[in-house]
Amino acid sequence: MDTDLKQSLLHLLKLRFEKNMKRHQGLKWDDVLARIEHNEQKLRVLNEMESTGGEPDVVGFENDQYIFMDCSAETPEGRRNLCFDKKAWDDRKTFKPKGNAKDMAKAMGIELLNEEQYRYLQQLGEFDLKTSSWIETPKNIRDLGGALFADRRYNCVFVYHNGASSYYASRGFRGLLKV
Repeated sequence: MDTDLKQSLLHLLKLRFEKNMKRHQGLKWDDVLARIEHNEQKLRVLNEMESTGGEPDVVGFENDQYIFMDCSAETPEGRRNLCFDKKAWDDRKTFKPKGNAKDMAKAMGIELLNEEQYRYLQQLGEFDLKTSSWIETPKNIRDLGGALFADRRYNCVFVYHNGASSYYASRGFRGLLKV
């Protein structure tokens, strides 16, 4: 990552961190900066999260790691119109989407949020009021062809199911990065 891009990203992350202190009470930007500033791999991942519309921010610290999650108001725009995983993509015979959430997350170096993580994020703000996000799906559901997604409506967080091969303009995925 070139120096200008790195400095621009770090500046943006710092501004977001300072603007949203509720998301990471008790944490200090200087400590986060010390962890990410010289970690080119994690900076690349954070930049990818940012460039696809995720607006990553620190949402916690556990097991000696800072937790970044996508904190964009709606599911990241650059990660929509995706079915759940490669098997679902392969199973589609017509009108295949551009890709799938699981492979895109892996390529980016992030994890899809699971239900517990998604619900935790929703305690920090109101996300996905108009969109929805694929979330990690238990194997028994996925083996039967389904996948889970979540959103926030009527001031409640809902978890739903859909065929894993479905895709919508308003459904994408949110990710998590541990640093």
